[in-house]
Amino acid sequence: MHIRGELKMIENTPKLFIPGPTEVDDKVRLMMAQRVIGHRTSEMSELYGGIVEKLQKFFGTKHYAMVFTSSGSGVMEGTIRNLVKKYVLHGACGAFSKRWYEMSLANDKDADMVWADWGKAVKPEMIEEAMNKKKYELLAQIHNETSTGVRNPTDEIAKIAHENETLIAIDAVSSLGGDMINVNNYDVVIASSQKAFALPPGLAVAFVSEEAMERSKNMKNKGYYFDFVRMLQRFEKSQQHPTTPAVPLLYAMDAQLDLMIKEGYEARYERHLKMQKMVHDWVKKRGFELFAEKGYESVTVTTIKNTYGISIKDLANELVKRGLRISNGYGELKEKTFRIAHMGQITPTDIRGLLDEIDNVLENWGVY
Repeated sequence: MHIRGELKMIENTPKLFIPGPTEVDDKVRLMMAQRVIGHRTSEMSELYGGIVEKLQKFFGTKHYAMVFTSSGSGVMEGTIRNLVKKYVLHGACGAFSKRWYEMSLANDKDADMVWADWGKAVKPEMIEEAMNKKKYELLAQIHNETSTGVRNPTDEIAKIAHENETLIAIDAVSSLGGDMINVNNYDVVIASSQKAFALPPGLAVAFVSEEAMERSKNMKNKGYYFDFVRMLQRFEKSQQHPTTPAVPLLYAMDAQLDLMIKEGYEARYERHLKMQKMVHDWVKKRGFELFAEKGYESVTVTTIKNTYGISIKDLANELVKRGLRISNGYGELKEKTFRIAHMGQITPTDIRGLLDEIDNVLENWGVY
């Protein structure tokens, strides 16, 4: 914001423990201050080509890796248009997976939804039952449902899809880069920059299998911006984008991938598991309850039942005064739950500090 010709900087912003956007490492953030380069230059080819190579290296895959200037929702809708002529099945268990189903309807697809109730996971047998009744071109399945803190058994579900000769795309927007996901088990894996990748909002990642790419090649009326084939053709020609990308964000992604590769996939996953356990242990010790079904808890975000009937809004506001930000429940779960994200570059020390501050607030309120 410009005030009288001077830049006004936002100061004293709280540390983020919300399921996106997440904290960005200072070194990564400062990479965006570099001079902008032309998107049709050799420098751009080197930058984007390096990002694709690093994505494939970190996640151990030869799937096509693509980075779009958009939210993850853009690629979710694009996946429907690239891979579905008519019939698509959605495995949903919360607000964001239901939104993917609504995208299919908005694109005039014959879409069905297998629904697991709030806090429950989509089970393989539920998908199998639906597929025994009807032939689908694509299964669009949520991996990590941010609203409920549920992690779905997508590896088992993928086997069922492929046994039925159905492609499977997973929404790993809030888990890829924090949870351990074998992208080779899926035809499309979608993620956003502002979650476990610990980058500013504005980029979306898609890993696309050879089979999915072949489907896209033969799909009509799939749009322009999210056309997988168009993205691949431009990359193979010059390691660039068909349209103008967000160059500063790509600088940041390049630097963040270096940090992720240095940490290592397994170590990064173990760190996220450690933070998850810290939050879960705190929940049980303090008399709260996990909202997610037992055995299906997210590795990157915990949704907690408001067992004591406190004002989550007031708790969140009090924590902001202390330089910390958590999330209220989403949609119809507002005030019934609250959410603590443990993803990205957040550390166990950060989580310990947050939990201590929540304890301090609730003790002062006489909750326990």
